Amino acid sequence: MVMTFKALSTLLCYPSEELQTSVVNICEVIRSEQLVDRTACFDLEQFIAEFPGADLFELQERYVELFDKTRRLSLHLFEHVHGESRDRGQAMVDLAALYEAGGLIMAANELPDYLPLLLEYLSTRPLDEARDLLRNAMPIIVTLEERLQRRNSSYAAVFSAIRSISKEELPVSEVAGTVEPEHHEANDLAALDAAWEETAVTFGPGDAMDGCSVDRLRIQMRAARRDARHPTA
Repeated sequence: MVMTFKALSTLLCYPSEELQTSVVNICEVIRSEQLVDRTACFDLEQFIAEFPGADLFELQERYVELFDKTRRLSLHLFEHVHGESRDRGQAMVDLAALYEAGGLIMAANELPDYLPLLLEYLSTRPLDEARDLLRNAMPIIVTLEERLQRRNSSYAAVFSAIRSISKEELPVSEVAGTVEPEHHEANDLAALDAAWEETAVTFGPGDAMDGCSVDRLRIQMRAARRDARHPTA
């Protein structure tokens, strides 16, 4: 098990008292496995150091402002990529099937493209396999990292660490045309809620993931998009 992925998954979850008390262990795990390069690890440790003495409510408020109130920072990966809504739905089904085949049981209220869930799954896979799958999501990871950096958000350190593990250098300029362009609504929580209601994914029978699953998933992740990006009047 690659515990660094599990540690990064925990850092991207909604802040809790448990997280505040476990950050020391999270640092130890990341240091011991040495999968994150030195620069990214230093920034990550600076980010982690914010948790123990912080007010929990303020940590939670910061999290909601970043990841729940703006589509452009959504931790649901398929929110950010192009394609038809039908392809997005099939990509969800295939990703859920991949988790099931690997022994990861999803909760009823979880969507498979939620980044912390993907990282949890990667923690259960051999490192080379995990890196292969992670590289498919790198255009989104790089975009989120860059958007967080522009906001001077220390959460960018988590995405820098993920990129470091992938060992793939992907400049933001190469992401153009792959990820939806950023929209500049001041607060679009209501729009996001409406979009999710309109584009609910129906899970049903899907093809079993075979030896070509990673390639297929890469194509689907690049093809999938939210179908309410431009709602009709």
